[in-house]
Amino acid sequence: MSLPSITFTGHAQKEAWQNKVLPPVEQICEDVWSVPVPFPGSPMRYTVSYLLVGDGDVVLIDPGWDSDAGLRLAGLGLSDLTGIVVTHYHSDHLGMAARLRAASGAWVALGDLEVRRLSACEDLDLVLHNDREKMTLWGVPAGRLSEVAMDKPTLVHLQDLADPDLRLTDGSLVPGRGLDLKVVTTPGHSPGHICMVDETHSLIFSGDHVLPRISPQIALELPGPPNPLADYYDSLDLIAFEDEMEVCPAHEYRFSGMQRRVAELVKHNRERSAEVLRVLDRHRAETVWDIARHLTWSRGWDSLQAVSLRLAVSETASHVVYLRSQGHEINVPVTEPRLGALR
Repeated sequence: MSLPSITFTGHAQKEAWQNKVLPPVEQICEDVWSVPVPFPGSPMRYTVSYLLVGDGDVVLIDPGWDSDAGLRLAGLGLSDLTGIVVTHYHSDHLGMAARLRAASGAWVALGDLEVRRLSACEDLDLVLHNDREKMTLWGVPAGRLSEVAMDKPTLVHLQDLADPDLRLTDGSLVPGRGLDLKVVTTPGHSPGHICMVDETHSLIFSGDHVLPRISPQIALELPGPPNPLADYYDSLDLIAFEDEMEVCPAHEYRFSGMQRRVAELVKHNRERSAEVLRVLDRHRAETVWDIARHLTWSRGWDSLQAVSLRLAVSETASHVVYLRSQGHEINVPVTEPRLGALR
């Protein structure tokens, strides 16, 4: 049975997405603007930041990738910036926070469960060694390890991302006079991802937790939460409390119909887990890599390279651990006690 579709509300954003151009800066409603920030070298193309003006306080949600082009766009109206809220610890969301904080004096806030993991260790060589061991355990061929595994420049980049000045707990309000932003902790895409609900303007800022077209990556990372897909399902239940508010995601375009979209995402991930079981039954896969290469990918398995390939394998691993938690016996190595102990 087909699910009822969501309603697109960001028409200029959707047209820009289809035409592969940057959407315009838009005033969504009184005191709320959407500001696209380029995400160079990514198929996502840009991150949508949101600027909220309160009673003397100005807060920016998800400042985006750190770049001069992005800074020029984000500089619109930011002279009075007092706060920066980031939905999660990814470079296309947190990247420009340090530069904006230095320029404006604004505080930076993340969810209280969002922590540095790979970049928290000072011994980068140890992190790189463990990451290659994980990928080897998952069956990545030796000839593709260098392509898929983390490298030192990436780790250094992650270490340079801004540390937060504030931590936001579930159910708390984002500090800001004249603002009404309630925090909802929504782990899954990252361990401490948060969404924000603005009941005054009937808006939900969903970060990467719920996007209108793409199913967010739910990847298993070691060290990290043991069952991120289960966390994601729980988080979807938390955010699907109504269907009329306008959803403001960090990518693609605005829409309404959160409950409908959540139902689609749950259905998609359930079908993906079922496909993993079919692959195990038909191909006698012995590693996560063996499973992943037999799954359906939007542009085909052979098109996946570098980061996209890493995410595909990590996403497959998350389905394996979820299926095990549901009682399925799957004899595919995913973690070792030593790697798991790093959490």
